[in-house]
Amino acid sequence: MLVTERREFLLGRLRRDGRVIAKDVAAELGMSEDSVRRDLRELAAAGLCQRVYGGAVPASPAVADYATRQGVAVDSKARVAAAAAGLIEPGSTVILDGGTTALAVAAALPGDLDATIVTHSPTVASALVAHPGVEVYLLGGRLFKHSAVTCGAAAVEAAAAVQADLFLLGVTGVHPDSGLTTGDPDEAAMKRALSRRAADTYVLASSEKIGAASRFAVLPLAAVAGVVTDAPPAHEVVARLVQLGVPIVQAGTGTD
Repeated sequence: MLVTERREFLLGRLRRDGRVIAKDVAAELGMSEDSVRRDLRELAAAGLCQRVYGGAVPASPAVADYATRQGVAVDSKARVAAAAAGLIEPGSTVILDGGTTALAVAAALPGDLDATIVTHSPTVASALVAHPGVEVYLLGGRLFKHSAVTCGAAAVEAAAAVQADLFLLGVTGVHPDSGLTTGDPDEAAMKRALSRRAADTYVLASSEKIGAASRFAVLPLAAVAGVVTDAPPAHEVVARLVQLGVPIVQAGTGTD
């Protein structure tokens, strides 16, 4: 089998199964495991997969720059945002992550909601300026321009003063094996710091993030109260998450 044919085979297996196990593919194709791993390295370098221990999983499309992500899966994010907004109780304190799905949550909040929103996203804070019943606290720190959020020691220190009922967490990948991931280590650390300040953490997972993974771990699946997604219950990855005991908050699928 030619190199290009092998790599097309690997990409097809990723699309079909949501993961590739290097030793299994090597045995199936009658080739060395090192050759499969080399192919996976090349595919990962091209952004076509995310290498993990023993093989690879699909790369998340949500690692693009902020401006690009604003045009990705817009309807899916709106469905997830509407379901996530329904988790916010009147009078509660909520930490709202940054990113385009969190921005959609801000837009989905009921006009009569009275709540306190804490965020490290200037764009989310700005979107809530005109909301009459929402008090907004913006955590300061170094601005990570890729996601338009603050990170670093100052932001983590500011977060330490917060006691919240709920954290709505944005990630770039939700995978049964890799857990919850994102593309930057400092942003991952900030998300962990925010999660520690809330009684419950729910993940905002539009359908393109289900079954995908990025380079840096945020939290294990067992650390969150649930995943809010519009991927249908019959989706193979959603079914695996349920088998692992991960609560799923089902948003509309847009298939009606």
